[in-house]
Amino acid sequence: MLRSLDIRDMLLIDRLELEFKPGLNVLTGETGAGKSILLDCLGFVLGWRGRAELVRAGAAQGEVTAVFDLPDGHPARAILADAGIGADDELILRRVNAADGRKTAYVNDRRTTGEVLRALSDALIELHGQQDDRGLLDPRGHRAMLDAFAGADAAPVRRAWSALGKARQVLAEAEQGLSALKAEEDFLRHAVSELDKLDPQAGEEADLDTRRRQMQAGVRIREDIARALQALGGEGAEGLMADAARWLDGAAAKAEGLLDESIAALSRAITELGEATQGVEDALDRLDFDPREMERVEERLFAIRALARKHGVLPDDLGGFADGLRGRLAALDGGARDIAGLKDAVDAAGAAYAQAAQTLGAARRSAAEALDAAIAGELAPLKMERAVFRTQVQTAEPGPDGTEAVSFTVATNPGAPSGPLNRIASGGELSRFLLALKVCLARGGEALTMIFDEIDRGVGGATADAVGRRLERLAEGAQILVVTHSPQVAARAAHHFRVQKQVSGGITTSTVVALARDERVDELARMISGETITEAARAAAQDLLAQ
Repeated sequence: MLRSLDIRDMLLIDRLELEFKPGLNVLTGETGAGKSILLDCLGFVLGWRGRAELVRAGAAQGEVTAVFDLPDGHPARAILADAGIGADDELILRRVNAADGRKTAYVNDRRTTGEVLRALSDALIELHGQQDDRGLLDPRGHRAMLDAFAGADAAPVRRAWSALGKARQVLAEAEQGLSALKAEEDFLRHAVSELDKLDPQAGEEADLDTRRRQMQAGVRIREDIARALQALGGEGAEGLMADAARWLDGAAAKAEGLLDESIAALSRAITELGEATQGVEDALDRLDFDPREMERVEERLFAIRALARKHGVLPDDLGGFADGLRGRLAALDGGARDIAGLKDAVDAAGAAYAQAAQTLGAARRSAAEALDAAIAGELAPLKMERAVFRTQVQTAEPGPDGTEAVSFTVATNPGAPSGPLNRIASGGELSRFLLALKVCLARGGEALTMIFDEIDRGVGGATADAVGRRLERLAEGAQILVVTHSPQVAARAAHHFRVQKQVSGGITTSTVVALARDERVDELARMISGETITEAARAAAQDLLAQ
């Protein structure tokens, strides 16, 4: 609900503070008094596109502040959250227009953009007038209006459509993946066969390389090691040392201890020589290999390295690479079965969507008949009993909102062709159609503040009275702001404001005054009789207020 509007130095307004209340708020005044200025200022603070020059002549800047009540669950709270702005029970919008045209906007004292203001506007204000093309006259919103009238929940259809879309996407991705696998099937089968045949193991390449180097080295050094063994053996050092030990042992008894240390050292040397000889023999045995074994080692080592280069991986990674190829080949072999299952899932999701859409469509068609009947009941008191309103529900391409396109059409006279509201109805007729639609579509406890800008233009008498009574009914439990020239409409107001122009010091300004009961009588009398207020006009005004 719009609680207050503070305007400073905008157009003809120097300073104006207005407080609005729930129910029907009516703004009246002579033509040119400035009623449209109030809407311009409200539109400015809400980010609407309007007049380029709004700052009052001579002022450095103009400013408008609007305060709204923001109960829990109000749609504006989600917009504020998305914009990173804190939300309280009170929402304060402020917008400043500098004389050079620069505009600055604030929401709850946080600087923001015109885009955020316009998003908040859609959640706060609903404007209706003869040039209304954002609300009831916009065919893009007719389906949602019909759903609201029917109390139909489109959420199951949206969920089913989303599930269908996801199932289709999964199927498409699987088909695309299978197609890609089929394109490389020959490669996969050949590569897996090649890898399976070689069966490389982690660490094998390093082991083979070590064995190959050992065998290559053995070819070069084995001859020298054999000569060394011969020099150390019985025909070499070992035999000579044994002879020396035997000769020394024979002489030791007569040497009176002179050979004891030498004999002991020689004994140790013979032991060390034996160990050295055994080590050389072991090395010679290890270097004893079959040349064909070396050929087999080299062939396998070169095969592993060549395969690693071919696939661009390290030799030790060939096993894991082979596992990956086997997995892709398994996916290819099982792909047909998977695709069949995914197609079944798409069919099931499609059937669920069709069922949900059919249920919603039936509710829409039933509601369309009820809405047409309700509108017909509203049009008769508005002196449009010959007009025919139709809610057209036509089959459309399936989508998240179902399989129907909805549009409101009208034929103003029997036998005349029907068409969109804004193309068929005249200005006065259009106003009454909009009011009838809004009365029928209104939901209790509207979160929006509804503004009707001279929606009663072109009507009078009983028709204007019918318009006023419907606005009064529409304002029950909601807030309605009406700009009107009709005394019958103004008389139904719960809160009446008069817009008036005054000249002081050669400067023209507009102001707004909240009217008490007696002041309302005079204002209604002026609206009835014109500039000269007669007693008869006052009596008529009293009668209107008493009804």
